[in-house]
Amino acid sequence: MQLHLKNPIVFLDLETTGINIVTDRIVEIALIKVNVDGTEEEKLLRINPEVPIPLESSLIHGIYDEDVKDAPTFKSVAKTLAKFIEGCDLGGFNSNRFDIPLLAEEFLRAEVDVDMKKRKFIDVQAIFHKMEKRTLAAAYKFYCNQDLVDAHSAMADTKATYEVLKAQLDKYENVEFEDKGKKTVPIVNNIDKLSEFSSYDRNVDFVGRIVYDENGVEVFNFGKNKGIPVEQVLQEQPGYFGWILNSEFPLYTKKVLTQLKLKMMSK
Repeated sequence: MQLHLKNPIVFLDLETTGINIVTDRIVEIALIKVNVDGTEEEKLLRINPEVPIPLESSLIHGIYDEDVKDAPTFKSVAKTLAKFIEGCDLGGFNSNRFDIPLLAEEFLRAEVDVDMKKRKFIDVQAIFHKMEKRTLAAAYKFYCNQDLVDAHSAMADTKATYEVLKAQLDKYENVEFEDKGKKTVPIVNNIDKLSEFSSYDRNVDFVGRIVYDENGVEVFNFGKNKGIPVEQVLQEQPGYFGWILNSEFPLYTKKVLTQLKLKMMSK
């Protein structure tokens, strides 16, 4: 089943120096843009992370320091990548928790402003785990009846992710999903509804340090102020803002918190 699109959607996969969104860097990025008319564009880039690639990471994705020593840095290609994904929704496998947050961090480090607020994010892994609970290779075998060759190759993983989503649309057409006693038919060919279903939480930032409560109010989701509205904390504990900005939090979390503070001050 082909996707019904309001906007183009870019499927992406990152190979990185590790799994820490704050400190690790991209070494390869693969993107497939699916346009509204169904045409596709591919982009695959090796990136010099400007830090050594740990051996344990290289053994997974097969990319070593020697392979990227002459590759461009992320900063040098950031504007080109931002242009490629401009106006597009984003999709991937575990992308809501890793690929998209890390990509947002890289853009912020490169001082390239990419507005993520109006995009829809589709995490194919979230759909898979909620409906079947398994890995990308298993998903590809399950939905597409094919073995995933070159797993942990960014482009192979990206293509497999796109194919799995299309197969999910076919397999789960009119299939009910039950959550807390409520039955719905969530897998429909609609980017808004797929984005909603593939989200695990109501994050304001990517990593869930700030979330929306049941009333749609931004609250902190960690530490001593967990569950307390951000605005209340910023008013009652003015030093808390500075502590977060000077600590090892993701740049995107800091950006969101700064925007909330500016919004509060403008009232």
